[in-house]
Amino acid sequence: MTVVSPYEVRRARGEKEHADLLALRYEVFCVEQGVPRHEEVDGRDRGAVHLVAVHQGEVLGTCRLVFVGTTVQFSRLAVRTSARRKGIATSLLEEADAQTRAGGARRLVLHAQTYARELYERAGYRARGRPFVEAAIEHIAMEKTL
Repeated sequence: MTVVSPYEVRRARGEKEHADLLALRYEVFCVEQGVPRHEEVDGRDRGAVHLVAVHQGEVLGTCRLVFVGTTVQFSRLAVRTSARRKGIATSLLEEADAQTRAGGARRLVLHAQTYARELYERAGYRARGRPFVEAAIEHIAMEKTL
């Protein structure tokens, strides 16, 4: 039996989707989690690859990939509250792997909020170091080699 996903996961397209993904990040990080806007908007968006999960024109999830040589910094994973627990984060992680390979990189690094550590471990990431606080939220550095 083939299951058709109710959303499409791909690179963001156009200014509207870019504005929508930034609005989603603001809602999740700044409003929901209390991250100051100046920490969420860090100046690295312009040169990044932005992935989105879209359903009927609505951005349900997003993440960002910043390529630095053969390493990619994965960040800003956000999923709309109403769309959580539907595999969107996992799908974005899988597409991040595909985009990393396509871009010639073989290693991904990230700072995971510790509550989400298991999500990243299921995707093949391994923790390195000890937990630390970033934007008043506990995180752990993680990495994955493709």
